Amino acid sequence: MIDLRSDTITKPTKEMLEAMMSAEVGDDVFGDDPTVNKLQEKIARMFGMDDALYCPSGTMTNQIAMRIHTRPQDEVICHKHSHVYMYEGGGMMYNSMLSPKLLEGDRGRITANQVAESINPNDIHFPNSKLVVLENTMNKGGGSIYDIEEIRKIRQVCDDHDLKLHLDGARFFNALVKTGEDPKAYGQLFDTISICFSKGLGAPVGSVLLGTKDQIKEAKRVRKVFGGGMRQAGYLAAACIHALDHNVDRLAEDHTRAQKIGEILTDLSFIEEVMPVDTNIVIGKLVEGKSEKWLLEELEKNGILAVGFGKGLVRFVTHLDFNDDGLDQFSNSIRTIIA
Repeated sequence: MIDLRSDTITKPTKEMLEAMMSAEVGDDVFGDDPTVNKLQEKIARMFGMDDALYCPSGTMTNQIAMRIHTRPQDEVICHKHSHVYMYEGGGMMYNSMLSPKLLEGDRGRITANQVAESINPNDIHFPNSKLVVLENTMNKGGGSIYDIEEIRKIRQVCDDHDLKLHLDGARFFNALVKTGEDPKAYGQLFDTISICFSKGLGAPVGSVLLGTKDQIKEAKRVRKVFGGGMRQAGYLAAACIHALDHNVDRLAEDHTRAQKIGEILTDLSFIEEVMPVDTNIVIGKLVEGKSEKWLLEELEKNGILAVGFGKGLVRFVTHLDFNDDGLDQFSNSIRTIIA
């Protein structure tokens, strides 16, 4: 099967497994796992931030960030299709008792003007606007990338109104590889950043939350109550270190193959439109009369796995385990589907 459901389906390479097996470990809840500490120090230096916290998932790092920046009855400003709202099980409401302010935006990207217009007045009838969350790249936007100049404007709005700014950077290295920008530039803009290692970077488990020393100290308390304290987590952290050392630059290959998938989809009679392909996510819109269920079933019959994305949309995601041979197989197989 050609599995393009997500970039989370990758398996560790032989070299990554060797790094995991040879890792020096301790007890991370006590803070003495040397490999976890090495990963946290490495990623913090990379972004020019003070500290980092290794967690099991990006959902957890996002949820921790929202908890430490707010208190119950506060409001989070984000796009209506953001992961923190759509795909984290209602966590901001359940875990932190927060109210979301949902904005429209171009392919999932909101603007500084929208943020400024969305800030509530100091009135007991409204929740307190306290946090802005951006997602980069934007999953529901087809891997779209924020313009850093717009983020700087959003940062200024946050500063002017005493709001915190968090980055859901689940696929942020895809954005950095595409733009060539310095991670430290983003470390200066955001209060906290979540980075995932188990997507395009190919590690089996793990995300980190970046922030100040005080923020990460508080984040450890929240991680504990969320059940995220791991023991000999260095075996997993070693995979993340290997990913940072070996799997970042190669993300450009995923982007190239995604572009080719977009071109292939454009030529198919049952695809009405393909969303612009910026990174490793390709979203195709079906012609009227064809359902996601129909296409997903036809794809699976032809050895291809993808996911439905709602309202006649189907998503394909390229990744470490999808090579040029797989691309050729994809091209040949999908062209056999008759509308």
